[in-house]
Amino acid sequence: MAYTKDEARKRRRVKTALVLVTLVTVLSGGIYVAVNQVTSSEVLIRERCTAVVGNDTYELGLEQAENASLIVAVAVARGLPARAASIALATAVQESGLRNLDYGDQAGPDSRGLFQQRPSQGWGTDEEVQDPLYAAGAFYDALVKVPGYETLPITEAAQAVQRSALPDAYADHEAEGRAFASALTGNSPASLNCVLRGADQIGDPVSVQSAAERVFGPLGVPVADAGSLSFEVTGTRGWAAAQWAVANAKTLHIESVAFGGLQWTRTGHGWDAAETATGQLVIQLAGDPTAPPEA
Repeated sequence: MAYTKDEARKRRRVKTALVLVTLVTVLSGGIYVAVNQVTSSEVLIRERCTAVVGNDTYELGLEQAENASLIVAVAVARGLPARAASIALATAVQESGLRNLDYGDQAGPDSRGLFQQRPSQGWGTDEEVQDPLYAAGAFYDALVKVPGYETLPITEAAQAVQRSALPDAYADHEAEGRAFASALTGNSPASLNCVLRGADQIGDPVSVQSAAERVFGPLGVPVADAGSLSFEVTGTRGWAAAQWAVANAKTLHIESVAFGGLQWTRTGHGWDAAETATGQLVIQLAGDPTAPPEA
């Protein structure tokens, strides 16, 4: 069939439009599949934190790891030995599962917080014992009064503070307590790792600095900009702060932590070799998760 010139032009326009619609559909489908695959892979990531000592690996959930990092940071700030942190962690695991509980049990109906401290027994007010920073400090206040606590078996030192109806139960958590204490005090560099999904908010250097100094006290000279925060800090204290930052990376929207020639990254799920300035802890914060990737 012969077509006029106008009819031929119209048919070409229709074909072109159909081709464009098909291309858009294919591209849209590809983008959807890619995004869906990324989303699915993110969902499949089981968020957790681990501490490795020798051939042994111990695991905590993110809430537990954050509480563990706070308990240990208080010991570091007070200049207490790692042994004190081990005792505190074993105690908190037994008493609350490292969760800030707002209820007690039959043996202690008014028990509250990480250490299940009882206001009726002089540990503080109900509000105070549910403040993890206060609770950790109160525990250490009592622990350092125990003669020879540094050399006592962990379960005996814990019992001397807690006076529990189950005095031997703390022994069940000694190995776990030692592993996380060793990492979070900085005595075992890069031995704490957290596996996280991608950040869902922009990180704020002011919030990170405030949170760090709340538990450690002054960490050194901080330098902040829109996307990162750094501290001049050295030795085990530097590693304590670095691994504290990893343990709190989810809540504080941290993308990477670099110290001592190593760097932890959220996307890499671990520590790798990196060029770092001596005596400088660098915390890189998450950017806008909705922003398109750079070309």
